[in-house]
Amino acid sequence: MQTMAAAWLMVELSGSSLLAALVQTAVFLPMFLLALPAGVLADTTDRRRLISGALLAQVAASALLALLVLGGWGGPVSVLFLVFICGCCTAALTPAWNSSVVDPVPRDEWPQAITAISIAYNVARAIGPTLAGLMFARLGAGWVFTVTAFTTLVMWASIRRWPPRPHPPSRLPVERLWGGTLSGLRFAWHSRMILAQLVRVMAFSAAGSALWALLPVIAQRQLGAGAEGFGLLMGCLGMGAVASGLVIGRLRARFGLDAIVAASCVAFSAVMFLAAWVRVPALIYSAMALGGAAWMAAMSTFNSATQASAPPWVRSRAVALHMVASLGAFAIGSALWGAVSDITGLRTALATAGVLMAAGLGLARPFPLRVGAAHEVTQGTPWDELFVEDEPSPEAGPVAVEVGYRIRAGEDREFLDTISRMKAPRRRDGATFWRVYRDLGEPSRYVERFIVTSWAGYLHQRARATVADQALEAEVRAFLVSGESAGMSHYIAER
Repeated sequence: MQTMAAAWLMVELSGSSLLAALVQTAVFLPMFLLALPAGVLADTTDRRRLISGALLAQVAASALLALLVLGGWGGPVSVLFLVFICGCCTAALTPAWNSSVVDPVPRDEWPQAITAISIAYNVARAIGPTLAGLMFARLGAGWVFTVTAFTTLVMWASIRRWPPRPHPPSRLPVERLWGGTLSGLRFAWHSRMILAQLVRVMAFSAAGSALWALLPVIAQRQLGAGAEGFGLLMGCLGMGAVASGLVIGRLRARFGLDAIVAASCVAFSAVMFLAAWVRVPALIYSAMALGGAAWMAAMSTFNSATQASAPPWVRSRAVALHMVASLGAFAIGSALWGAVSDITGLRTALATAGVLMAAGLGLARPFPLRVGAAHEVTQGTPWDELFVEDEPSPEAGPVAVEVGYRIRAGEDREFLDTISRMKAPRRRDGATFWRVYRDLGEPSRYVERFIVTSWAGYLHQRARATVADQALEAEVRAFLVSGESAGMSHYIAER
């Protein structure tokens, strides 16, 4: 409701496509700026307090926006600023909110749970803008913003009634904000599953943002409609998304992730071409329903794959990175497509976006989509006991770790091929450097060496190894000479 009213208020105040599109940027740019730090906080602090505080701040910003507009003091700058503040609050709470969705259900039901939440969200997105359009036309934007302040209070009451599950207790040092941010980025870069999902959602969102950002202009110029028509367009997108959500689980199970995303790209591209060239209201409203279905199918697929492919210690950060990729691209794309529309015209902007959306199909081969299996996200127990005579302080470091292997003769190439696969999990879980060395004095002996920034970081790295990582370590240790074991040594940097 708030986004619809702010976007249409911009059209009335300025008549500028760019300013109308900047509303979407003000809503979603904070996701790009704040989502990852918010994900770190969600993984390491009390999620209930984080969500409650952000919601109360959002209530205050929405109430101030309502007062300014009702009093006649709300101009483009103040509206954009307060919408941006609300976007910051949403960015702060969303990783914690989204990662708590799967708390009450077993892992094999996560995709259904995430889809159910997406359906609820899109029902709201269908009803909210339609109601906002009717209210805007009869009472004005100020009363729409008043309603949003009260509905945010309802969200605050719900999180106090049904708080997220607390994190399990841990004896490990709590990650700092900066270190936790680097851990999240390192995990995504060295996890092929997560990286593929982030690249694909970024491309889809950047191209698809054109339709969402230019929707007020489509309503005004293509249909000659007012606030009610704009609200109905958004409602059609939401209703299409709801309809898609009811069947997407079965379709994913039957056709697979890549097929669903490919079909969504083709359908959304066609919708943008129709919106660019057709002026028949019934066709445009129908196309919007198809576009909402395609958007829902792709985005819920990306979201489900991301959450199911991240272990618990980094799940909120994975959700945050999904938000950064999708909504950051959405925010930047919205501003870009608004500027392109002002310079070259609405049709050129939508047609160009449609071509880019279709071109995104080429990403399927280098970045295939896959959901992580249970053993790939379940944390295991470290192989070796940690025998350290004088344990350093958590902040001490860097820490160098060496693992020695004396392998059977004649199996060097196979051993190196196998141990090279250890690089990704070591780097993903915290190592800043990794390499294998051959002993010049004893050719059958190799040393795996990696470096972690601190002793606390090393303890976290040991705890993050998954069952799949341990299976890979077992493959590496299978090359050891009979009766030998892998020897581990730890070194701390001296100052």
